[in-house]
Amino acid sequence: MPKYDPDYFKERFSDLYKEIENREETVEIDGVRTSAEQGKKAAERKKDAGPNVIDFIRLCDTEDEVVEIINYMEEEGKINSQYAKKLRKQLIRKGLSSFGPKREPGEYSFIDKDSE
Repeated sequence: MPKYDPDYFKERFSDLYKEIENREETVEIDGVRTSAEQGKKAAERKKDAGPNVIDFIRLCDTEDEVVEIINYMEEEGKINSQYAKKLRKQLIRKGLSSFGPKREPGEYSFIDKDSE
């Protein structure tokens, strides 16, 4: 097995190296699937659940709109206060683009295209 060379990694993948060193862009793993079938079922459940707070944030044009979405989702009990705080912090530190590319209204569809 080749030996890990941090200097080489830092030079070749500088942004990734910074994220790893600063523990940025971490992703919370809430489950592990051991079969493809379990993964498919989980994805279907998520699809059926409708858009989440990030889906709505990605529709926003301004940071004020993002704050409004986060506040609303928190007040309605759709997200807990800890997650709302995390989203606000992300917005301040990394900006609107850190939530993913902008979506246009209508991109998220509840209708299965195959069933039409």
